[in-house]
Amino acid sequence: MSLDPATDDRSQAADAAARLHGLPPARLARVALAYAQPALDELAEAGLDPAALGLDPPLSTPLPDPLPALPYMALLEAAAAQGAGEDLGLRVGARMRTASFVAYGHVVLSSPDFGAAMAQTRRYEGLAHDLGRSELQVEDGQAHYLWHCPWLLRQPGRQVCESVMAGIFAFVRWLAQRPLPLQALAFPHPAPSPAACARLDDFFGVTVQFGAPVTRACFDARLLAEPIPSADASLLPLLQQHAEALLSARQTGLHGLSPTGVSLPAEPLGEQVRRQIAERLAQDGARIAEVAQALGLSPRTLQRRLAALGTPFQALLDGVRRELAQRYVADPALSLTEIAFLLGYAEQSSFTHAFKAWFGQPPQAVRRRG
Repeated sequence: MSLDPATDDRSQAADAAARLHGLPPARLARVALAYAQPALDELAEAGLDPAALGLDPPLSTPLPDPLPALPYMALLEAAAAQGAGEDLGLRVGARMRTASFVAYGHVVLSSPDFGAAMAQTRRYEGLAHDLGRSELQVEDGQAHYLWHCPWLLRQPGRQVCESVMAGIFAFVRWLAQRPLPLQALAFPHPAPSPAACARLDDFFGVTVQFGAPVTRACFDARLLAEPIPSADASLLPLLQQHAEALLSARQTGLHGLSPTGVSLPAEPLGEQVRRQIAERLAQDGARIAEVAQALGLSPRTLQRRLAALGTPFQALLDGVRRELAQRYVADPALSLTEIAFLLGYAEQSSFTHAFKAWFGQPPQAVRRRG
């Protein structure tokens, strides 16, 4: 228990604000390693070791997937102060691409316009991180994008605020294939050095303000109706289905939360492996080497521990595929080819063969029976 009442008060206030915005409490807030990777790349280029930045407690090595959210924020602040540069957050955000946003990045990429992309972001951003949550307000022809980070109530967060906004801005500019003008941008933290302010102004194309109540970007609301040039609308239902499956798993306990947000006991190894498999199937990454790396283990160690539990990796992989196959086949919006892709099969015939082995009949027959 903390001996500092002020610290306890700040922690309680942050958790209360997190609940208001649909975030888990601080002890359960996480950041996907894919989202953190641009920051880790910046640290590597600066010659900084995340485990040697003096964090209390230090981050474990190898880094877990996902990372705890507050230590990730502290990592950015410590790195900026210890050689990575005061505009670290800006550089981290500028590196972000579709893969940084985990499953919902592909959903956004297939959205028909930027209004739809914003709606998808608000729905799925928790798949990438619990650093904050987005809100969109439209009034009198002006759109206001607000990013709420409750953890600022308990620790500094300049770098994470700047990295999040720079990441969104860079991704949107890439989607639009042209710069989309901002009318205003403001951050909650105090103004940095004049040189850092100049770099922010140049990157965002506006005179950035500081000391605001919340991170806020303003732009012409007509931009929400602008089409995304590279969007493939035919892929959107498929990608949404995948994102919904991940979101459902996250909200029902695979990330340490019950459906009501109550903390659950530590997740057994078998369930950790099942979660990693489910998240990687559609990206063709549900192999034991990738899963072991995400859990901070060697493939041999993971195999040995699963064998001791009587649940070999292949059995877990087949079990996840079987459960998801049952759910996907029941959805008439998904073709069998799309389902095969979601389950990580290179060919529809391979999926059909597996489905028949599981359920005694091909998926077409199950679908016809309704």
